[in-house]
Amino acid sequence: MIAASNSTEPNGNRRILAILGALVFGMVGLSYASVPLYDLFCKVTGYGGTTQVADTGSSKIVMGYPVDVRFDANVNPALNWKFIPVDRTVTLNPGEEVVINYRATNLSNTISTGTSTFNVTPVKAGPFFMKLDCFCFIEQTLQPGESVDMPVRFFIDPEIVTDENARNIQEITLSYTFFPALEANLVKSNFQ
Repeated sequence: MIAASNSTEPNGNRRILAILGALVFGMVGLSYASVPLYDLFCKVTGYGGTTQVADTGSSKIVMGYPVDVRFDANVNPALNWKFIPVDRTVTLNPGEEVVINYRATNLSNTISTGTSTFNVTPVKAGPFFMKLDCFCFIEQTLQPGESVDMPVRFFIDPEIVTDENARNIQEITLSYTFFPALEANLVKSNFQ
């Protein structure tokens, strides 16, 4: 006995192939969108110690709830820079605006470009750390031996005092890490 051929088999295979192709296309699209979406999520929620960006300072200062803010500086080993906080610690009241400085020095004998990332610990302080002016994510180009001071202007949102999960925060650490700028590395590798 001869088995009857299934005339719908080629259409079924095409349908499965189309579904799998759409799935792969969707996964690739999501992988490209994941970084900007995660960045947006962190900025909105303060997740992972991401600070907030403010256009203007606070209109009120809450006295009697001082917060110590410590400053940390790190450099990726691929960047021959010295990077330090000029100001090590400040104590401020929520709502009080402060300007502090970090200093970067190019220790190499060639022009060098770096860019920095930042975070705040404890993580739950992120939504309350309001930056007004910052050097983060901006490429900094330094000549050999050049030093530059980079200011950070910020305040702690007065809402930290009324938030049940954050009102016990008495110390915050703002940490920056400098890395070689990606474009500088691409240009450098194209000429070597």
